Amino acid sequence: MQHSSPTHPAGAIDPDLLPPEILFLCRHLATAGGDAWLVGGCVRDLMLHINPKDYDLEVYGLTEAALSDALQQLGRCEMVGKQFGVHKLWFRQMEIDVALPRTESKSGSGHRGFVVHTDPHLTPEIATLRRDFTINAMMYDPLQHRLLDLHGGQSDLDEGILRHVSPAFAEDPLRPLRAMQFAARFRFHLAPETAAMCRTLVAEADTLPASRIWIEWQKWSHARSPSCGLIALHDSGWLACYPELQALQQCPQDPRWHPEGDVWVHTLQVVDKAAEMAKKHHLSRPDREHLLFAALCHDLGKPETTVQQPDGRIGSPGHSKAGVPLTRRLLQRMHAPGAIGKIVVPLVQEHITHLFGDPTARAVRRLAWRLQPAHIELWEMLVEADASGRAPAPPSRPALPWLQLAQSMQQHRQAAARIVDGDMLMQLGVEPGPVLGEMLAKAYQAQLNGEFNDAQGARLWCIAHIGS
Repeated sequence: MQHSSPTHPAGAIDPDLLPPEILFLCRHLATAGGDAWLVGGCVRDLMLHINPKDYDLEVYGLTEAALSDALQQLGRCEMVGKQFGVHKLWFRQMEIDVALPRTESKSGSGHRGFVVHTDPHLTPEIATLRRDFTINAMMYDPLQHRLLDLHGGQSDLDEGILRHVSPAFAEDPLRPLRAMQFAARFRFHLAPETAAMCRTLVAEADTLPASRIWIEWQKWSHARSPSCGLIALHDSGWLACYPELQALQQCPQDPRWHPEGDVWVHTLQVVDKAAEMAKKHHLSRPDREHLLFAALCHDLGKPETTVQQPDGRIGSPGHSKAGVPLTRRLLQRMHAPGAIGKIVVPLVQEHITHLFGDPTARAVRRLAWRLQPAHIELWEMLVEADASGRAPAPPSRPALPWLQLAQSMQQHRQAAARIVDGDMLMQLGVEPGPVLGEMLAKAYQAQLNGEFNDAQGARLWCIAHIGS
């Protein structure tokens, strides 16, 4: 493969991180006459000493037929992106994407409006122009341990900058959202010229596929510094696509309780605290997503409810309830699955419950019921993130007594099991139908209130209330 820019030893990459399957595959393709390079995110991750989740190879010098034949010799291989010339190879328990170099030309609006041309004799200088950011445009030769960096990706990686590769960046409106999640994952910031280019793409936001929008937000929720992603979203101009978040900016808070500043600054701190706790507690992927989106949405109701009293004090009465429809609306804009909202909404609605009195068994039972299908353990993490996202104020856990009492009652991860069921009521003479349903609901509320706590007490309660 010929190229005008010299390669240099990839001193930042540890060859020992490379799976032997990749080296074997590259040697096999070299025997067939191909020149295989690792490309895209796997090179970036190797430079950061992160084990890549996926490996992508770009092969120069082989025709489509020759590449397919060479891959078929090693294992099952399918063309998974015919338009893009992408083969997926299943080889020794690995899935590896192998493609020919290609160019892309804009043929229509939106993320998918492209015509793709594969060319085994394309130069890297041209092939890399379709990449989004310089940090994703580096190429690595696993056999010779060489890095080909045509666009300054290594320097941008060292400096924490997301910079576009070429004007072709503006042809894909998904890239500002990719910038958001990359900034969050790697604690990067947008280059000013790239932020300006992102702003020109806001008009095409509505052309993006719903599934791709959600994928980028989902990646954001698993990042180590989600606040950096939100800052990139603001710098790119794409915060305007999420008016519920944009409204948080310049929304004042009482400095006695929020020395950090406005609600936007507070939210940036809260999502980072939530990410810290998700890592600390080794939350599952779903629980982490629930916590992060609850942290993002918890104060959406403040812009609608914030008032300043004559004495100068600032308050937001009822903001947790006001935030419920806004949370649903924001999650819809992100195209989040419905299951996400079912858990995030009650967390948002109840995130200030701990402010109203000390925990009692009755209060814990009723909170656990209201939070369903979320639970008190996750709620307490949200409260901690909220209370700790107020730097320079020190972190705190104001809802810890609630969690401890819930744990002693075995209701920290689920609401109380119903003692009264249909069988008990029918044994007492209640016929199936609406009356039985009403009795079940009333009995459960009585149980939550502590009017009975075992089967014997439940039967006595039912007998006393059946007549009414």
